[in-house]
Amino acid sequence: MTENAPSPQPAAPTARTVLVLAEDALGAADVQHIVGMHPDDELRYEVLVPADSERNFAVELIDHLSVGELRQAWHDLRRDVPSEPQAKKTAEEQVTETEALFEAAGRDATGVVTGDDPLPTVRERAARGDVLELVVVTYPHAVEDTFHRDWASRAREELDDLPVLHLYAGTSEIG
Repeated sequence: MTENAPSPQPAAPTARTVLVLAEDALGAADVQHIVGMHPDDELRYEVLVPADSERNFAVELIDHLSVGELRQAWHDLRRDVPSEPQAKKTAEEQVTETEALFEAAGRDATGVVTGDDPLPTVRERAARGDVLELVVVTYPHAVEDTFHRDWASRAREELDDLPVLHLYAGTSEIG
């Protein structure tokens, strides 16, 4: 009679990382919400901010009008699309601001700037095996959120085994 040997289990990664995908620099409240989800865990945080040099005027207009932001809608219609170097510089500043807030909260954080579509970077980073979850922090976007074309919905579709949480910036609301 032969004994059934237990099947080998994959080794758990030593460092655990929470990916944070943000469309803007996080605020102190955003960082506190994220850190507060794992108060006793020693985690690394990796912040991903896209260098957004693409614009969809119709979608932006609907987003602003859906939440009553008439002045912001008018402002956005009048502004230019940033050049790639401008968009990258802005994203780098947002990463630096967010890293500083995580550090002030006593957490280890690094950050990177991604392309306009951050999902390829999220997929690549998640494939390394040490990622515990993805936290997406955005402003409300009526069109993308309604039709599930926002980053969080797309990440859930593409990364079945990775938990994805969508928070709205500056609030404790879940998207």
